[in-house]
Amino acid sequence: MLDFINSVKFNSSGLIPSIAQDFKSKKVLMLAWMSRESLLKTLETGSVVYFSRSRNCLWHKGETSGQYQVVKEIYLDCDSDAILLFVEQMKGIACHTGRPSCFFRKLGKNGWSITEIEKSTRSKK
Repeated sequence: MLDFINSVKFNSSGLIPSIAQDFKSKKVLMLAWMSRESLLKTLETGSVVYFSRSRNCLWHKGETSGQYQVVKEIYLDCDSDAILLFVEQMKGIACHTGRPSCFFRKLGKNGWSITEIEKSTRSKK
């Protein structure tokens, strides 16, 4: 089973971009980085483990917040240099801002604005 890791093309820093997507709604939740070790830990635990570039260490998503991401499926793109994670997002919050998704700003004619969906979600809390 570990032969699969040899197909993954990590960048010069030993990382690969990883997109987390809700397995039911298909909504894109976040983008983070994974190392070889974090990918293996993710498979071992069934819960997503990323690599924090700012802290330079493994980051078990939800470890302090309880907002874990339970792995449902993992995909590797055609160039083997990006990962797509289909996850079950615990507590419905993926973003450190308290939003369901990190992608809540939309570019319009007047610049970036917070989407109506995210405004209504935040006002209910």
